[in-house]
Amino acid sequence: MPSAAPPRTRNSSAVRHGAVFLSPGATYHADSCEPVRQAVARGELQLHGFGRRSYPGIPLPPKMLPEVSSVGFWDAVGTQNWGLDWHRNEGIELTYMARGKFDFLVEDEAFVLQSGDLTVARPWQRHRVGNPNIAACRLYFLILDVGLRRPNQPWHWPSWLILSPHDIRRLTTLLSHNEQPVWHANQEIRRCFEKIGELVDTARPLSVQTQMQLYINELFLALLQLLQKKNAPLDARLTSTRRSVEMFLSGLPEHLEDPWTLEEMARQCGLGRSRFTEYCRQITNLTPSEYLAQCRVEAAKRLLRTDPQTSITDVALNCGFQSSQYFATVFHRKTGTSPRDYRLKVAGSPAPGKQCPPGTKQQGVK
Repeated sequence: MPSAAPPRTRNSSAVRHGAVFLSPGATYHADSCEPVRQAVARGELQLHGFGRRSYPGIPLPPKMLPEVSSVGFWDAVGTQNWGLDWHRNEGIELTYMARGKFDFLVEDEAFVLQSGDLTVARPWQRHRVGNPNIAACRLYFLILDVGLRRPNQPWHWPSWLILSPHDIRRLTTLLSHNEQPVWHANQEIRRCFEKIGELVDTARPLSVQTQMQLYINELFLALLQLLQKKNAPLDARLTSTRRSVEMFLSGLPEHLEDPWTLEEMARQCGLGRSRFTEYCRQITNLTPSEYLAQCRVEAAKRLLRTDPQTSITDVALNCGFQSSQYFATVFHRKTGTSPRDYRLKVAGSPAPGKQCPPGTKQQGVK
């Protein structure tokens, strides 16, 4: 079913063997569902499933349906004291709520899943299960890896998926451009999930391979028919080059301390300097260096307002400026005042004379 800009990686300590997605400006690791493991260990949750890599469940043999990352269902009796915080999965993730209800969040939208609901999360789409915890429920799930490891890559469906080339192309378009994450499952989708649940209850993966393959095929055919019938709202920008630049720019404020150069920013989006600059101007009306400086100054303003104990030098370094002198120059150019005077104005207290900690590395745009 989980972000950080190079060279650092978020959540890497919790995910050791999951798939990795190289998004512009960030490296995402597939979630390990560790809260699920812990709930099972405490006896609070019954899990029936097959999984590979970091996912819980009975390990799938290497050659058995290799694109299936996780499949099965869980039973939670009573309100739980855990949930799955914001995370991402490497494949297309389908879940079906058979019984119960809980909060489900995708990007900026919040839903209350109820019995009969189907969720469809795109590969590496940010989502959350429970807010913060889940309630009593039975939830079926399937994560199918389509080989997406960078934006704009083509989807690679399993060779054992027997949909026609036309249907595969249509399904890929519907899923990759889909903006509606929650649907009401029809009878065929419910039946497929329930049959898959019966198979994982056998605890012998190889003995049910053929049936598992059959029901997953039927499930995706039923999903295709549902999305076509309901006229799923689509947005082609979700897979466009411009979208990749938008993703990078939106995530840049979280990684301001990195030594960004124009070349590195463009490389993260798979573009040349000129093309990246053109997209950046279209989106922000600023050049990349101007936008980066603006983000760093805005971050510095927040620190100056909220953390009066941090020295001006530390604020500069924490926001990615190569020195306090350069920070003061850029800050004055953007705000018309110095960092010290800004702090006095908004906080009413003098900036402390705290020195930069030993070993602090100065970073900035080259």
